[in-house]
Amino acid sequence: MSIRTVRLDEEAERVLKEVQAATGMPISAALKRGLRAVRDEVARTSRQTPYDVYSQLDLGPGGYATGPSTDTRAAARKAVAARVRR
Repeated sequence: MSIRTVRLDEEAERVLKEVQAATGMPISAALKRGLRAVRDEVARTSRQTPYDVYSQLDLGPGGYATGPSTDTRAAARKAVAARVRR
């Protein structure tokens, strides 16, 4: 077992006291439980696949393409011609 010295700011100290008062846990038990919670959160979020991240992005409504991606030259010509006619 190792000994660590940790400096807590006022907010962290207040939260620690609130946890102690609510649960009756000693400081070391409260800190261990907090570390385990962070570990579990990291493990849960690191299992995300690239698709999981992509599916959470807000890409907007879309549907603004003027043509299929397989024929970009024709779509570009059509877009330029439409602008010239204005």
